[in-house]
Amino acid sequence: MKTIVEFINVVKSYQLGDLVVPALRGLNLKVFEGEFTVLIGSSGSGKTTVLNLVGCIDDPDSGEILIDGNAIRQLTENQKSELRNKKIGFIFQSFNLIPVLNVEENIEMPLLIQREITMADRKQRVKEALADVGLSEFRTYMPNKLSGGQRQRVAIARALVSKPQLVLADEPTANLDSKTAHMIIDLLTDLNKRKKVTFLFCSHDEKLIGRVGRVLRIQDGLIVEGLSTQGISVE
Repeated sequence: MKTIVEFINVVKSYQLGDLVVPALRGLNLKVFEGEFTVLIGSSGSGKTTVLNLVGCIDDPDSGEILIDGNAIRQLTENQKSELRNKKIGFIFQSFNLIPVLNVEENIEMPLLIQREITMADRKQRVKEALADVGLSEFRTYMPNKLSGGQRQRVAIARALVSKPQLVLADEPTANLDSKTAHMIIDLLTDLNKRKKVTFLFCSHDEKLIGRVGRVLRIQDGLIVEGLSTQGISVE
């Protein structure tokens, strides 16, 4: 199975005034192509730091991070930006939709910086992404006219529209009620199976265990337990 993400003895800390706060303490991790992997952990466990490092938003203090076999440390800032734009999709807890743009325009945003994509191709990709998340009839709606679940569906479509190798999701159900959260998880797992999209998802919601392909528990900056949906330990 192809490895999309690999962390090798990754250390990351943050400076808070005179205090150095360790976030990752030599973390090792592999995410495989086509997997739906969830990092489960409490606030401060290091799970969001993992996503920031995978998304090339932050850099490790030491250790190696490989994305699709490429060592992140060896990439220039322009190459990191290109990696983010073309190979990685992002789904945020707070949706991060642009309020003055309608649904269709919000989804199209990641494609506008990819100059090689024609307008016709952009429109077709947006149309397909809208259909994938069940929002075709809402394409002209403004974000403030949508429910929380619908806004998150727009965010999911925006993450998928560039056809990335990997989608990162940071607590994407945290701002949703329980019923809507389960619907969003159903949608993501369906997209994982149908589209073969690789997901790396962070959450503190224990109810996700058993609903996704692979669960890794993170605590104090280290992976302390790995479970498949059947409860089998994994590397």
